Amino acid sequence: MPELPEVEVVRRGLARWVAGRTIAEVEVRHPRAVRRHLEGAEHFAATLTGRTLTAAHRRGKYLWLPLAESDGSPSERALVAHLGMSGQLLVEKPEEPDEVHLRARFRFTDGGRELRFVDQRTFGGLAVEDAPGGDDVPPRLAHIAIDPLDPGFDVDAFSAALRRRHTEVKRALLDQTLIGGVGNIYADESLWRARLHGARPTDKLTRAQVVDLLEGIRDVLGQSLAQGGTSFDSLYVDVNGQSGYFSRHLAVYGQLDRPCPRCGTPIRRESFMNRSSYSCPQCQPRPRARRT
Repeated sequence: MPELPEVEVVRRGLARWVAGRTIAEVEVRHPRAVRRHLEGAEHFAATLTGRTLTAAHRRGKYLWLPLAESDGSPSERALVAHLGMSGQLLVEKPEEPDEVHLRARFRFTDGGRELRFVDQRTFGGLAVEDAPGGDDVPPRLAHIAIDPLDPGFDVDAFSAALRRRHTEVKRALLDQTLIGGVGNIYADESLWRARLHGARPTDKLTRAQVVDLLEGIRDVLGQSLAQGGTSFDSLYVDVNGQSGYFSRHLAVYGQLDRPCPRCGTPIRRESFMNRSSYSCPQCQPRPRARRT
């Protein structure tokens, strides 16, 4: 599933290629693409037609594009998108052939490149949401915590909240109400950088360990952004269809039995919440089981 760097790369592409343009026509090709818009596909298309997408924002793994009325006044509504596991927002020339898994198409009044929502597994989705204040976070997304790259991220508040949890540190990192945008890949990479096993109890972490962990999160997210995100297959691409290259720099995720870049010990894989966790047995020893 796309995580913070991948979604941020898409947001930047939307800001460049889509923001400021007025929608001329919306074509919904598959009802699941707009299942989160409870009024249905026709209402979704009618609501957007004639509106201008004024900007592109992100909260965690969600994107939203505030709408303006035909006279330029704010509509206090926004187009909200979640990419799910395989969703793509592509900016294509109108003459380009339709993608096999094209789910929705947006044509613009300027006749230029159109926006296409492509989703092979149909877990992603689009909806028009209330967005009072225009650029403010839509109320339905307000429960998602800001991410560690946001200037408003409060290190002390995060440290205190993390250490109040009675859970494993990796589970906490995947909790989008605690910290936004971090998923399985970047949790493993950040924990490796901080020399912490994902099963380490959060309430046993020192503040120094939390600071090291946060530094690792910021470093790995920033480096991934610089590489255009992480692509393991064709399902994640930016708005121009280009893959990200951070997979070439992963230290532990997906590196089973390869040497740890720090100490040379073979990387291990462990089952975690129906997924996989990767770590170095030497650098990230598993914590001792708590006494009951």
